[in-house]
Amino acid sequence: MSIAALDMSASRFGDGRAPFLSARRVAELLGVTLTELAGLIGVARNTLTAKSGARKVDAALSPVVRILAVADEMAGGEDRAALWFKHQPIPGWAGKTAYDLVREGKADKVLAYLEAVRSGVYA
Repeated sequence: MSIAALDMSASRFGDGRAPFLSARRVAELLGVTLTELAGLIGVARNTLTAKSGARKVDAALSPVVRILAVADEMAGGEDRAALWFKHQPIPGWAGKTAYDLVREGKADKVLAYLEAVRSGVYA
């Protein structure tokens, strides 16, 4: 996926009124509450809705949105990508899902896995 394509697919998670990602849109796609999303990305629940925390939330949401954008391209739809993110164990991680790994601060490992699979490496 090119950078432009990633920007296009990730743009649907934006907040139309501001140049930041929308925690509410990500939570809706994943089917989680804002409290659960806050725990996933490692920020306080109140930070998700505070205007002063927009940059922090944007930085914390970016890896999740990147994972979902790549998974969307590979799975053929955002709903399928969300299901994969929450429920499909990743080989080599003792049955952990992308959701579990992101919660543990290992979003980079999930992105590396997706890039390896997309490149044709059996992961």
